[in-house]
Formats: sequence, C-alpha cells, structure tokens
Amino acid sequence: MKSVGQALLKKVIVKRPLDSHKGDYGRLLLIGGTYPYGGAIIMAALAAVNSGAGLVTVATEKENISPLHAHLPEAMAFDMNEKERLKEQIQKAEVLLIGPGLNDQSQGEMIFRQVFKQLHSHQIVIVDGGAISLLARLQLDLPLSQLVFTPHQKEWERLTGLCLTEQTREKTRLAVERFPRNTIIVQKKHQTCIWQAGQKEVYQLDVGGPYQATGGMGDTLAGMIAGFAGQFPNASLYERVVVATYLHSAIAQHLSQSAYVVLPTAISQSLPRFMKEICQ
Repeated sequence: MKSVGQALLKKVIVKRPLDSHKGDYGRLLLIGGTYPYGGAIIMAALAAVNSGAGLVTVATEKENISPLHAHLPEAMAFDMNEKERLKEQIQKAEVLLIGPGLNDQSQGEMIFRQVFKQLHSHQIVIVDGGAISLLARLQLDLPLSQLVFTPHQKEWERLTGLCLTEQTREKTRLAVERFPRNTIIVQKKHQTCIWQAGQKEVYQLDVGGPYQATGGMGDTLAGMIAGFAGQFPNASLYERVVVATYLHSAIAQHLSQSAYVVLPTAISQSLPRFMKEICQ
C-alpha cells in the first residue's frame, strides 16, 4: 500500500498559466438529485466548483434549480427530464458525474440508461451513489469511457458480490481486475483505498475519521473527483483521483481539530485555500 505525500500533491496541484481561461479547466456535467435527494447534487456541484472546475452544468429535477443557484450561482443547471437538452449536454461534456442523489427507481433508471447509451471513449465518467446501485441491478455493458467508481462498502458488495467480511485486500484486488483496464475504484471506508485495474500500485489513506460520518460526504468527494478530473493534465487521471480523495479527508481532519463533526460543505469551502497552499 502506498500513502500520499507532498510530492504527489505538488505534482498534481500546480499554478495556473497567466493566459489560461475557464475552458482549460474542464467542462463538467453532473447528473442527479431526484426527489428527495436534491441536496446531494448541490453538494457535489459545490465541491466541483470549489476545486477549480472551469464550467459546471447540473442536470437535476426542476425543483432543485433555484436552491442550487441560491447556493452556487457559478453553476449552470437544467431540468434532467428535458431529453434533448440532456443529450446535447452529454455530447459537450468532457467529464460526467452521475449518481449523487439519483434514485434507483423508474425515473433514475430512465436517466441512467439514456446517459450510458450516449457516452464516448474520450469522456471521463464518475459513477457514484445511485448510479452504482443501478449499474449493479441492470447489469448494463460498461461504456468505453475512462471510468471512475466511488463505492462505499455496501455498494462495492453490489458491484462485486463481495460481502463486507470478504472485502480483503487480495479479494478486492481480484475484483478490481475484472473491470476494464485502467478503471479506477475509490473504495470508501476507514482508510479508503484507491485502485486502478491493471496496476499493482494501490494508495491507502492515512487521514480521515469518524467526524466525516455525515450525509453528503460521499457526494462532496464525487464532486471533488470530477473537478480534479477536468484539470491538471500534468498528472495522470489516477493521480488526480488519488489527490482529490486524499484532500477530502485531509481537510476534514484539519477541520476536526475545532469541530466535533465536519460538514461536507465546510470541506468545499476550505478547498481553494488548501489548494493554494499546496501550489505555493
């Protein structure tokens, strides 16, 4: 197991060129927030924007758009049930995050099928939350896109059939190798592990704790991963995902010094300052 050090943080998070613009930092599409989980996609969007993503568009239920803009006017948003607009935005996106607050009932399934049908090999796709449950249930063929999965332990069980007591390092490694080569798995747990199919190297976090055990923590992590995935071409996607995952817990650990529980939105608010300190 490898741990994350300052060298990797500084490799990924670098100063921006003076002549750069928002188009250089990722065109993201975030999909989720079906009733009653609207807060999940808002927290994911907050994390993506605060991580430095250039253009963030959110596809969600119409009722979530006003609350989203009240918290985050920097993000664009539209009704996820507008099929043609959703199709158009999928085609434009470089990075897609699907799943925060997406229910696994008929509406969520319809959206999920539409998205998976239209994905392209050049896109990065982060599959989180409800989308993981839908994929496990529907058993759809995986797209040729670069895939990142962010399962907690029960979702990992649904994807692989490994119950919690069977999720050992060796059995997990074998399960990871059943995914397409270069698929990235963020196995969320105490001392989260980040795997990549086809590579022996695996990172394990040495930060984080029970102060993160609150709703929305995974949605915020998924948004951070999406934000990092759309920028920092100087590092591999695997390295970007590792650093985003590490910072999520490292910031929480820092904030826990003065707080009994750390809110996911507090991590997003602190993220730009921590990134600035790393690249100085």
